[in-house]
Amino acid sequence: MVAEGQDQIAGLTRQNAELQRLLTLARDQLGEMRVKLAEASAPPQTFATFVQWVGEHADVVANGRRMRVAVMPSVEATLAAGDEVLLNGMSVVVGVAEPERTGQAAIVREVVDNDRVLVVARGEDERVVVLIGGDAAARLHEGDTVIIDPRTGFASQKVERTGIEALLLEEVPDVDYASIGGLAPQIERIRDAIELPLRHPELYREHALQPPRGLLLYGPPGCGKTLIAKAVAHSLADAVGADRSYFLSVKGPELLNKYVGETERYIRTIFERARSKAHSGAPVVVFFDEMEALFRARGSGVSSDMETTIVPQLLTELDGIEELGNVIVIGASNREDMIDPAILRPGRLDVKIEVSRPDRQGSLDIFSIYLTPDLPIGEGELTASGGSRSAAVHAMATAAVDRIFSEGDAPRYVSGALIRNVVDRAKTRAIKGVVAGGVKGITAAHLVAASDQELAEARSVAAGNLTGA
Repeated sequence: MVAEGQDQIAGLTRQNAELQRLLTLARDQLGEMRVKLAEASAPPQTFATFVQWVGEHADVVANGRRMRVAVMPSVEATLAAGDEVLLNGMSVVVGVAEPERTGQAAIVREVVDNDRVLVVARGEDERVVVLIGGDAAARLHEGDTVIIDPRTGFASQKVERTGIEALLLEEVPDVDYASIGGLAPQIERIRDAIELPLRHPELYREHALQPPRGLLLYGPPGCGKTLIAKAVAHSLADAVGADRSYFLSVKGPELLNKYVGETERYIRTIFERARSKAHSGAPVVVFFDEMEALFRARGSGVSSDMETTIVPQLLTELDGIEELGNVIVIGASNREDMIDPAILRPGRLDVKIEVSRPDRQGSLDIFSIYLTPDLPIGEGELTASGGSRSAAVHAMATAAVDRIFSEGDAPRYVSGALIRNVVDRAKTRAIKGVVAGGVKGITAAHLVAASDQELAEARSVAAGNLTGA
């Protein structure tokens, strides 16, 4: 009997413990349900933007209204301008929210000071906004895109606009005038037009002479127009005594955009970037390659009506950079006759320089740039020149030039690019000879054979173009 009683007591004890566990679980679940019910019935919280601390209170902007509100003690006092906060129904700051990642895009027109910039949004609507971040203004330049909140006047971050950044090749050119052959008269005229005003500005002021705003390089392809533009940027740094120069290279066809107003915005951004760089005292070259593709003559009927707005935009920028003597605009074109005359008139692209095909002497000058004495020279060439590497190179270049100009139509095809390809082909032939077990060194025979190949290909290309036309 005693054992049975003990078993019953143990069973009742277990049941009592289980009932207590269930009761505790039910009490906890009821408490959670009460909390959830309270949360569900609580009034909605309002998002606001923190502006500044004023004693123990905070200035916030909510729904376009600026208010001074109380702050719950649980909210950290490390709030910074621009942080998102939560307001309860009594407009008390009760928490911190995740920052908003969207906003309105605006273009930086001018950096006002360390934390403010003048931006343009929605057409020509200008306003000054405050940048979030200590040195944010130091990282911004004219033409950059930022995200702003029009209600609060804060700019949250910079947006990389790859559409325009990809078109701007901003570099320090490593090409100087010594790297260009056969264009001595053109280079002299360019230096007189561009570098002379920068080196002797007092003489220009004394003679009341306005320096040219820009120049146009025109002529057949492959004759050095782009090289000249880079050399100008390289030389300008020396002319004004700056540490470096900037070369903003813009490809004309890539600038075109099918959306209305985008191409004009690109042009404005380019010149805003140029102005920003020029403010630091560094010379800036804005180089438009294939200019006829972008700035065609208005009313020519050979393209769409885009040029009716694109050309005036460029004219506005050209007329608006008078006070920026460190900005030079250079255009390059194979078809200068297709460019709008308003761009080429005096006062805009004042200087027009023809970059023509090289003659015999010019071709020798170009060969001397790409065929240098430090290259492997064939032993036979060195023996024939008495061991002088310079004399051997000159004799080899002369043989190649004689071969090229022995053809009656050679002046129609010869160019700096063709001569460079001749040298590259000769180098390739020399390397293949070494691989095949021959003697190392470039020879006149390599250059002559390469000249024949290049001329044959040039004729073939020209014949194909004529057939297609």
